[in-house]
Amino acid sequence: MASGAIAFGVVGTILAIVQAAAAADLLRALIMRNHQPVLTAAIVFGLAAIGRTAVGALGDSAAFAAGAAGRRRLRSETLNRLLSIGPSLLRQGHSAQLAGIVVDRIEALEGLFARWIPAAFLAVAAPILIVIAAAIADPWAALILAVCGLLVPVGMAVAGIGAAVASRSQLAAMMRLQTRFLDRMRGIGTIVLAGQAESEAAALRVAADELRARTMRVLRVAFLSSAALDCAAAVALIGIAIQQGELILHAAPGAAMAAQSGRALFLLLLVPEFFAPLRAFALAYQDRGHGAAAAEALIALPAADPSAPSLAEAPVAAPITIAAHGISVAFEDVRLTWDKARGPALDGVTFRLPAGGALILAGPSGAGKSTVIEILLGFAKPDSGRVMLNGMDIASIVPQALSRLTAWISQKPVLFATSIRDNIRFARPEASATEVAEAVRLASMDGFLAELPQGLDTVVGEGGYGLSGGQAQRIAIARAFLKNAPLLLLDEPTAHLDPATEAEVFESLKRLAVGRTVIMASHSAQAHLLNGRRLNMAAGRLLSTDQQRGVA
Repeated sequence: MASGAIAFGVVGTILAIVQAAAAADLLRALIMRNHQPVLTAAIVFGLAAIGRTAVGALGDSAAFAAGAAGRRRLRSETLNRLLSIGPSLLRQGHSAQLAGIVVDRIEALEGLFARWIPAAFLAVAAPILIVIAAAIADPWAALILAVCGLLVPVGMAVAGIGAAVASRSQLAAMMRLQTRFLDRMRGIGTIVLAGQAESEAAALRVAADELRARTMRVLRVAFLSSAALDCAAAVALIGIAIQQGELILHAAPGAAMAAQSGRALFLLLLVPEFFAPLRAFALAYQDRGHGAAAAEALIALPAADPSAPSLAEAPVAAPITIAAHGISVAFEDVRLTWDKARGPALDGVTFRLPAGGALILAGPSGAGKSTVIEILLGFAKPDSGRVMLNGMDIASIVPQALSRLTAWISQKPVLFATSIRDNIRFARPEASATEVAEAVRLASMDGFLAELPQGLDTVVGEGGYGLSGGQAQRIAIARAFLKNAPLLLLDEPTAHLDPATEAEVFESLKRLAVGRTVIMASHSAQAHLLNGRRLNMAAGRLLSTDQQRGVA
């Protein structure tokens, strides 16, 4: 991935040696007052300088491309892993942490691919090339250069260990600040009403100051490695200057002195070129620290299920081909535990629902109703037992097919900051205007749409800002009508509605349920309007006496 940047770096080093040799020839010719060699040396020096500039630009471009490609691949793989795990991942971490991993932590790997990898290779290859060139001119000068170069990694290692620790702490502080800021922004209304705006602002200020202090600590430690490198470079420069000065003083006047002066200039010009890749390596070392801290966060993410089938592996009889008149659902001794300290979320749940049937899961909060819905959505996988759709294990159905099979309406539908029309069409972007209009009619949205300034084209805020709870639920119902999926999952769809609005929404849900298999988790007394079978749950168990029997 970084091979292009490395190749350009090696070529740049070779051109630097050529440029130093041309400068030495130029000095030698000036001392001897030979005009033709002066012109030749000047042309070679100029061409080498132009070549180094071009190669440097190309190297920077290749490094940027390598960094962009590496981040793009990692971000794609991370997003695929998060999507394959599903929303159940939010039970293990905050959404701000996940967003920080996908955005900031992967962005922190840019320096690893663009700078650290090329610098690590060139920190070895370029000094070797320069020492070889110096050894041809003067072995003792090359030895001084090599010894001083070998001292650099020692100082860099001491500073680098501290920089890595400081970088890890700095990224952790940044994640804490991101999480705190997102939480406070989500609850800004509650904070203001509670009169805690000033105290929360002060707490955010403290967290920001902590991040600033940790960031400066990273830079302070990083500067130590630069100081060690500068010290080694100064020692090498002084040592070679003294050694070459002695040789010039003992050289015979004339051609011998001119040759020795040129050789001395060549060696002195090689000193900064020798330490330049080591300096780049030192500067990139903190990129390695950032990369290591970011990689730890990526490694900590749960791995995607390797047994999950891909589209290419989808069986011929996959339920994606089933018509929208409903599908059968069966739970066979399903058990799932989110947190062992809190006990099982589902403990041996068994039931069977025929195609086109309706099932109402009732019970107190924490009984396991929503967990049943999450398993059917593919957001969670049982620890044991089987979940069957039309006789096919849900684990064998590819996620894309399972998504097309199901329509889901939750307590608070997810609405985007765009028009109502686009929010409905989100269920099926390719739907025609006629199909959208029919979904709107079936969801009984005509009444409140007539009161909006632009009807379906009215723009709403993120999360449905500007709409009532009942209006937002009708948009979710219209989505479900437009999707026309055979399996309808309802998770407390009327939890926050007043009785009158709740009754209206249930009327729309009754129309939506016709010809579909419906499973609803609800506390509502109005749930019986769906005319479905009722199963009571508590502590992850079914309490109904007919829980083991299928529905005719």
